[in-house]
Amino acid sequence: MDKQDRSSTDLPIAVIDEPSRAAGLRRLESFAPGAGTRYTKARNFDFGPERRGNVSLLSPFVRHRLVLEEELLETVLGQHSMAEANKFLQEVFWRTYYKGWLEHHPAVWEDYRSGVSQLIRSLESDGELLDRYSSAVEGRTGIDCFDAWAAELVATGYLHNHARMWFASVWVYTLNLPWQLGADFFYRHLIDGDPASNTLSWRWVCGLHTRGKTYIARAENIAAFSNDRFNPQGQLATSAPPLTETRVYPIEPLRSAQVLKPDERFGLLVTEEDCEPESLLDGQIPVAMIGVLATALRSPLPVGEPARNFGTGAVSDALERASRSFGVGGELAGSEDWGNLLVDWATQQHLTTLVTAYAPSGPVAELLVSAGEKLERYGIRLLQIRRLYDSLTWPHAKRGYFKLKRQIPDLLQRLDIAADHDAHQDEAV
Repeated sequence: MDKQDRSSTDLPIAVIDEPSRAAGLRRLESFAPGAGTRYTKARNFDFGPERRGNVSLLSPFVRHRLVLEEELLETVLGQHSMAEANKFLQEVFWRTYYKGWLEHHPAVWEDYRSGVSQLIRSLESDGELLDRYSSAVEGRTGIDCFDAWAAELVATGYLHNHARMWFASVWVYTLNLPWQLGADFFYRHLIDGDPASNTLSWRWVCGLHTRGKTYIARAENIAAFSNDRFNPQGQLATSAPPLTETRVYPIEPLRSAQVLKPDERFGLLVTEEDCEPESLLDGQIPVAMIGVLATALRSPLPVGEPARNFGTGAVSDALERASRSFGVGGELAGSEDWGNLLVDWATQQHLTTLVTAYAPSGPVAELLVSAGEKLERYGIRLLQIRRLYDSLTWPHAKRGYFKLKRQIPDLLQRLDIAADHDAHQDEAV
């Protein structure tokens, strides 16, 4: 089995800016004036990889927290009323909801990871499944829109949100491929690949997240919102029953937030889950810093170059900024054995406490669990500091999204984000 995807790479790679906080803030500044009615009217159109002016392209920066959710909300609500910016605000809070929901249902992630591993093993022994899977990821299905999206994803590490929904629907209902393999294909290549948003979005398309409610891609919808670039009339499944599962996932309590003692001597661990360490530590200064990477562990199969490069760049940028801010040197390490790496590093630095940003369900959290156990055996504490934004929002994400949605005005107030600005800039943009 050739495990490298062979989709066409003759597409522009630089869809997204460099993986830095400065680039993310510039993009936010340029996008914010149009985040109201202009965004609402145009956001669902997929005009192709070279025409992305109708969407923010902020998701890679937010996923790695080069730019924080509070910064998105504050900037946009500084220029638009809540009514004008409602669609954009909902996109921010949907991402928040998925993260919180998966924290309350961590076994969903565990089952997804197990399912992917089992299905990849099946590809080695099931020639018919391998042929259909290979045709899909290599863009050889004969469905023009699907094949173009597969090529775009591999080449650029990005797909428009509407195209992601269409793609997932075609994968599951027309091509009859396992959803876990499709989610893995996305997660391997998306530069904004997020364990919660990716896994739960695929489950939503399948009728597993919102039980019984499927998303069926329709040719006329694709034609309308791709600006007639594609029209797969007669090629797509027009109806299908939702997928089912026998397991019921109970709501679990959030892991306890940990606290760093005032004036405690500690080292800072930077991961791709949170690349804005300057605002994480509440004024306390680490004595040393180290950055570690987990992007390559998104899947047993090879992870795409754009995704790997963005993750590496984000952590590198975080270390450079933190070094300037804290006056402390930092190093980027490239080990998959975080336990031994961190024990050796902490010992060399004479540290008994390591601090990192709270890692929600995903590869980073998995690595931190195993590393923490080893560190503890050597008398070294590993503290995960959870941001206020997560602590305030995640408790409202136990069930459906609308329970969180009803809390948005109160959450904005508790985050000290003004939400009553009556702006009317959109028509002038």
